[in-house]
Amino acid sequence: MYNSFFGFSENPFNLTPDPRYLFMSPSHKEAMEHMLYGINERKGFIVITGGVGNGKTTLCRTLLNLLGNDTRSALIFNSFISDMELLKGVNQEFGISMPQESGTKKDYIDALNRFLLDIFTKGGNAVLIIDEAQNLSRDVLEQIRMLSNLETEKEKLIQIVLMGQPELHGILSGPSMRQINERIMVRYNLKPLSFKDIRGYMEHRMIVAGGHGSARFTDSAVRNIYSYSGGNPRRINNLCDRALLIAYVKGKHDISKDIIKKAVRELAGNNRVMSERDRTWERRISYGFLVLVLLIAAGIAGWRYKDRLPAVAPAEDIETILENNNARSADIEITHENAPLDIDEQKSLSMLLSMFYNTSGTVIHDFENSYLDLVSYNISPEYYLMLKKPFRVSMSNTDNAARYLIIKDTDEKGATVINSDGMEQAVSRDFIINNWGGQASWVYPMPKKNATLFQGVSAPEVLELQRTLADMGYMVKMTGIYDQSTFQEIMRFQRDFSLKVDGIAGPRTRALLYQMVR
Repeated sequence: MYNSFFGFSENPFNLTPDPRYLFMSPSHKEAMEHMLYGINERKGFIVITGGVGNGKTTLCRTLLNLLGNDTRSALIFNSFISDMELLKGVNQEFGISMPQESGTKKDYIDALNRFLLDIFTKGGNAVLIIDEAQNLSRDVLEQIRMLSNLETEKEKLIQIVLMGQPELHGILSGPSMRQINERIMVRYNLKPLSFKDIRGYMEHRMIVAGGHGSARFTDSAVRNIYSYSGGNPRRINNLCDRALLIAYVKGKHDISKDIIKKAVRELAGNNRVMSERDRTWERRISYGFLVLVLLIAAGIAGWRYKDRLPAVAPAEDIETILENNNARSADIEITHENAPLDIDEQKSLSMLLSMFYNTSGTVIHDFENSYLDLVSYNISPEYYLMLKKPFRVSMSNTDNAARYLIIKDTDEKGATVINSDGMEQAVSRDFIINNWGGQASWVYPMPKKNATLFQGVSAPEVLELQRTLADMGYMVKMTGIYDQSTFQEIMRFQRDFSLKVDGIAGPRTRALLYQMVR
């Protein structure tokens, strides 16, 4: 609709995996180099992972275009298949004709082996690429391992590239997958775009689409795009497409931050995105009552961690932390740079509890309807910006005892952490990435009832769930009914963040959503 207005020959922000539109960010370039190295050097197994929408499929199609004429390729997109369907699909992709009477695994493997030997004797190579590999069953993975046994005394006859979401690492790390995991010679995790890559990515796509600079995104618009998308190319495409449509309707060639904000609201499916003031609870609690609540919480909350949390969060420790936090001025940067940033298990739990109660906007805890839980997730460091409430993350490269970073808030430059003296200290993004151990935890008010929401349910909790999804840019309407669109967007959220994809808003899905909205 807007192509002629901006001078595009085609839509620059389509979601189709067109290799022409691949933007080679540093991470995408490294991923491509890893794949080409693994294939050309006949390393056998190559694993490339990355979050949903980070560009794995587009990277895959580009790889096929870069392979030489002496390399034959087979591409499997449907990963919900049986081991026999895998063999049939591989042979079909390679163009291997099978006798009509063939029907056993041995028949297909023998035919594939003959084909690969013929390619090898002619100086060629063969590569099998399987997309969405995290969906493969264990039987199919075992069959793939058997295919990797097709080799000469010195060389692998087939190079196998598994591309999937981050949970693929966890699957391959399991005890039953040890044999296949030990054969993986090349691994790479594809990261979202960094802030400095966003404008280059957008301009690259507009140039490929035939644009000549008539669509101009302001600097503030780009910052808002990054804040909304977290560097995820698919989200960037959705947002830019909608923003261009809004600008076209307004007759504007300059896309401002206001247009981006309007695009976010429209993608969310409602007329407004809740402001910080909308999300702030009206009730406030005094410092004295906070201490009282923490003292009596173990007796009346029914916590899952009742045997653990009171012991690690004595009132005197919490009181000290609260006093330190309340003593600081928002206008004065207070740092104790000599105080350690790595916190032990006990103190980190104490700090998390106190920050839960001391965070602006947090009301007195509703002990009757929920209990406080400590939830933990394995999260890749590139997603740290998505975490909006105080949390702790395990530190990498520590000795035997677990140590944690206590992170109060995050921004594009890094984060504000709480040191061992209970004082705020700014750290860089590189510091966060380099010390990120993987497991992030936070205090979550776990509902005692109706912790699981599913399709067909109508309840106030569903409306709150829809508001949270909308705030994050997922396309749902505020109906209060767990309808088909809510089901689909919950599945999308679960895929985006490597949760179990079932479309059900269970405790873990809701706890992660809770963390991702201020």
